[in-house]
Amino acid sequence: MQRYFQLVLAGGTAVDDPESVEVYSEVKEKAEGDPDIHILLMSQNDIEVNALQRGSTVIMQKSIKDGFGLTAAEALWKAKPVVASAVGGIPLQISHKYSGLLAYSIEGAAFAVKQLLNSPEYARKLGENGREHIRNNFLLTRHLREYMLMFLSLYYPDNVVLF
Repeated sequence: MQRYFQLVLAGGTAVDDPESVEVYSEVKEKAEGDPDIHILLMSQNDIEVNALQRGSTVIMQKSIKDGFGLTAAEALWKAKPVVASAVGGIPLQISHKYSGLLAYSIEGAAFAVKQLLNSPEYARKLGENGREHIRNNFLLTRHLREYMLMFLSLYYPDNVVLF
């Protein structure tokens, strides 16, 4: 059975990145005429980003440099398999081959996406693991749990507190 995939490049220009308009124009020009590549110039509309991520088979965050990389965390929370650059805070969110795939080159990213598209069960498992990783490490509930444990340990200094 032949499967059909499309590439959606979604992003925006940034006031603090003077090259972003030039990069956007270049990407749009290179993709022109290919009906399987869609370039979306998006504002930071949470509803649009949410819909796009939920409808995607694989999410890619191919940053050259990044801080925390919220795109990866959002996609992982939605249990989507993520291929991302191993830069900035992204490796804190993705354990390679467990909660996503880290790429060190363009060729590596392309190979990882192809691997996920050809192995839907593996992609599904990475997505599930990614969601649990975000739940256990980056949600407010984790901080609340840790504070509660600290308070309990201060209140009961001679006892073992199991939570």
